[in-house]
Amino acid sequence: MPRSKPHIERHAVARIGWLRAAVLGANDGIVSTASLIVGVAAAGTDRTAILVAGAAGLVAGAMSMAAGEYVSVSSQSDTEKADLAKETRELADSPEMERQELTQIYVDRGLDPLLARQVADQLTAKDALKAHARDELGISDITTARPIQAAITSAITFALGAALPLLALLLAPTGNLELTVGAASVLFLALLGYLGAQAGGANVWKSVGRVVFWGVIAMLVTAGIGMLFGAVV
Repeated sequence: MPRSKPHIERHAVARIGWLRAAVLGANDGIVSTASLIVGVAAAGTDRTAILVAGAAGLVAGAMSMAAGEYVSVSSQSDTEKADLAKETRELADSPEMERQELTQIYVDRGLDPLLARQVADQLTAKDALKAHARDELGISDITTARPIQAAITSAITFALGAALPLLALLLAPTGNLELTVGAASVLFLALLGYLGAQAGGANVWKSVGRVVFWGVIAMLVTAGIGMLFGAVV
């Protein structure tokens, strides 16, 4: 009788670490650069100055995203390490109390006390710290903070996202810069929402809708400010 092949499941949550940083970086790159271009163009500035402003926004934004992601995710990583160190001390000082704590966690999840105790005993024997990290602290291999990964992913995707409105600016006909860049950026945001939903297994229309909505709001606000300052000048 032929042996059945093992069933391998691939869940989107395994991508959550880099996917969050990638979507954030690309979305911020498109929205911030497109808004900057639209706002400056609405003020009546020439194409060269707009291009310089957009390029500067790309570089500054990519560096800012990398630094911001690294600092924020490092803070999360520091907290995780501190909790794991505390748990390590508690396992060394009060192993039985920690075993009871783990048992109670499984009872609260629906296991009967005897089975919960057996599960706690076996998991403690295999890797007590890993069991407490996962079931008490909610720290797992999937959710562990990775500062460098987040920083690099955000910087690269921001730069790629920001390059799209700049490309639209270069191709836009004179006299319709803000309209062309704005319309193209809406399409870019819709594509980003679609790709993010596909990668994360989420609802496509919901993802596209929220990305486009906030992007349009940002561009309209900056266009209004640009027109106001352009009229004053």
